[in-house]
Amino acid sequence: MKIFSADQIYQADKSTIQKEQIKSDELMERAATQLFEWLHSRLRGTQVNIQLFCGIGNNGGDGIALARMLHGHGYSIKVHVVNYSDKRSEDFLLNMERLKDLKVWPDFINKESDLPEISPNDIVVDAIFGIGLNRAPEDWVGKLIGHINDSRAFVLSVDVPSGLPVDRGPWNTSYVIRASYVLSFQLPKLVFFLPDTGIYVNQWEVLDIGLDPEFISNADSDFELIGRPEVLPMYRPRLKFSHKGSYGHAVIVGGSYGKIGAVQLASNACLSIGSGLVTAFIPKCGYDSLQTAVPEVMVLTGSREKNISRIEIPFEPSVLAIGVGIGQDDDTVAAFALFLKKNKSPMVIDADGLNILSQNPELLKDVPQLSVLTPHPKELERLIGDWGSDFEKLEKAKVFALQHNFVIVIKGAHTITIYNGKGYVNTTGNPGMATAGSGDVLTGMITGLMAQGYPPVEAAIFGVYLHGLAGDLGASKKGYEALKASILVDSIGDAYADLLRQPEMEQKEGH
Repeated sequence: MKIFSADQIYQADKSTIQKEQIKSDELMERAATQLFEWLHSRLRGTQVNIQLFCGIGNNGGDGIALARMLHGHGYSIKVHVVNYSDKRSEDFLLNMERLKDLKVWPDFINKESDLPEISPNDIVVDAIFGIGLNRAPEDWVGKLIGHINDSRAFVLSVDVPSGLPVDRGPWNTSYVIRASYVLSFQLPKLVFFLPDTGIYVNQWEVLDIGLDPEFISNADSDFELIGRPEVLPMYRPRLKFSHKGSYGHAVIVGGSYGKIGAVQLASNACLSIGSGLVTAFIPKCGYDSLQTAVPEVMVLTGSREKNISRIEIPFEPSVLAIGVGIGQDDDTVAAFALFLKKNKSPMVIDADGLNILSQNPELLKDVPQLSVLTPHPKELERLIGDWGSDFEKLEKAKVFALQHNFVIVIKGAHTITIYNGKGYVNTTGNPGMATAGSGDVLTGMITGLMAQGYPPVEAAIFGVYLHGLAGDLGASKKGYEALKASILVDSIGDAYADLLRQPEMEQKEGH
């Protein structure tokens, strides 16, 4: 599913109006109908007070049209018009007249108005600002927003929480609605998925308001939301007469004294996602434990007992992952640098492998193109420098990825894969995955997919999705707090099965 900028959404609206030969207020009516049906299907006439806070632009017009429909179905409503400007959109004014025709008289709130009383048992519909917000709300509007946030009422935001712009971070974090639920028209907004702005969106859902499908299909977007429909076509079924050699030989280079578990997790995940063969290259101290813990993995050791001082692989792997648990000893850094100059295999680089690169940026030129780098936020900051907002972070990551022709996997609540100027936002995963070793498992999974022949960007997108799905399935059995990295590995097979499940309707029809 594409994620559009504010300008692209306006263009989609315009294209729909032109192609369908409808008026803009008809499109607003369509949007309000979807809002009403969502609410009505859940309330079914329940006696509850609904307070609608409507601005004087098109977002407010949506709210006014919704108020008319709620009133027509007998709901108890109170409409507040937040009078923040002398300018009013034509469709807002038109819907105001329609509401007044029903003898419903809004309460106008301005700078001098007292704040309306809101009960924790009320439902608040937030339709103050839409996607066109281009400056900070005035202080008195910000005070109203804070009042709504403090009310403890259920807050339903129309399209986007008011005070939150869609193409940048907020000007004032206190002047943003903290929505219980957001109903986003046609497509989600990038701000729903970023650490600095996603905190204002507890839950969200897309409402299909029938925007021009041809425009949406043909328009290029900088970001795409990745769910089951997007990753299912990436899956490569196994052939009947294939063998272990058909699915590649991956090598995991890493480990140091006390951190052999990182290689164990990555190697096990690499096997579990389907790599035909996996070899771990580790210091001598990890030989017995790794052979015992994962007997399916072959093991090579360096000459040192506690750390890697030289990397020698006696064959050319299909793909090689490096960095998990490897440490940053001087001789390990030297071994890493020397190996980069000799290596010809595609690479996945994580953990201390990334930290070594950030401290020795001259090594970047020796990293193969299309390598996959999997930083968490601090590792990313060391690579690309600091940033002022999540939007700046993404732009700097895009530049870095383009400069080196890398795939960058920015780990987080919604992991974002960056490649060739575009971002792919993941939808699976949960807070239980904030646990030691989770990143090592992801490294192994992406490596295992590349070993099987998945292109690096597909391996990253698909691996991130399956990683999160394994976490969701594991958490459903163990809970968030008890979700360990080893449970993620054990859940990879379940994630494949869940991805490939046949919908119930297809099963009934015999497909």
